[in-house]
Amino acid sequence: MNTTTAVAPLTSQDADVLVAAAQRAAEDAGVTISVTVLDAGGHPLAFRRDDRAVLISGETSTRKAYTALQLNAPTAALVDAVQPGGLFHTLPTALDRPLLFIAGGVPVHRDGRLIGAIGVGGGAPEQDHGFATAALETLA
Repeated sequence: MNTTTAVAPLTSQDADVLVAAAQRAAEDAGVTISVTVLDAGGHPLAFRRDDRAVLISGETSTRKAYTALQLNAPTAALVDAVQPGGLFHTLPTALDRPLLFIAGGVPVHRDGRLIGAIGVGGGAPEQDHGFATAALETLA
């Protein structure tokens, strides 16, 4: 008998909370960012780009979220893995969209299961990672 327990999916309301929290953290730091939240299937649930942010930050936040989702790991933890000799140095990019190995993408878990990801782009990599992780704390 299968006794697995259902886990509530990431909802659009959850995604809105994540975006708002990341945006607040960035504003407090004086940084303009873009934020993307994906569900477990890689579908966008929420997106926000500050009008003052660089246009590419929107694509960057989406790719960071996608990478964190696909590899179920914070993108900050993957940077060394793509360097020559690293675990992912020859990882093919034949997926739907290219992966982006730079800090700012973080998977979202509920009850130990992957339910989505958040990506932040626009600040320095360490800042983007901080904004994304700060946003996750709002779902706890």
